Amino acid sequence: MRAGRAVVAKAPLQAPLHVSAHPLVREKLTRLRDERTPATEFRRLVHEIATLVLYEATADLALVDQPVRTPLADWTGARLKEKVGLVPVLRAGIGMVEAALALMPEAQVWHIGLFRDERTLRPIEYYNKLPGEATVQVCLVLDPMLATGGSAVATIDLLKKWGAERIKYVGIIAAPEGVRALSAAHPDVPIHIAALDERLNEKGYIVPGLGDAGDRQFGT
Repeated sequence: MRAGRAVVAKAPLQAPLHVSAHPLVREKLTRLRDERTPATEFRRLVHEIATLVLYEATADLALVDQPVRTPLADWTGARLKEKVGLVPVLRAGIGMVEAALALMPEAQVWHIGLFRDERTLRPIEYYNKLPGEATVQVCLVLDPMLATGGSAVATIDLLKKWGAERIKYVGIIAAPEGVRALSAAHPDVPIHIAALDERLNEKGYIVPGLGDAGDRQFGT
């Protein structure tokens, strides 16, 4: 396998699963997992890893010609054909937004708030700022941790009802259980992550994982 190429797995999982094999992702992910990493560095690493995973996740965005004038001549370049929407799942997904906007400054940002009931492990929606109808063609769901998959499935359910034409999930660490749940519910949604971990524990946390991504980002 060549370094820097994403690994694409389609079976036995239904949706395309892209696990980054980039050396920089693997190195930064090691520091992100370390329990000694302070919140300030943790946030920076989330930004850097998200940038690299987003770079791979957006490799197939459609383009249209864009004529420009250089200081020397006319030239035809390209611009994005479709409008892109960023959908961070609150609160952990916030840490990935700045990285996405650095790559796609014109992207729209729509927030969806979900929290996991610690007893049932099911997502509960508490915030939704989607407008009445879809305003973008491509939606990138941003959420660092794909654990049980409940929040991701619920978010994509909302986006499809909203009218989103094309959706991708972009995260950092996933558990096999979460990938299976998301793939079963939405087999048409590609999953882009930095690492696929071993399992979930009895409390629904990813093992080895990195703990609670929201708490570690915001020092709570």
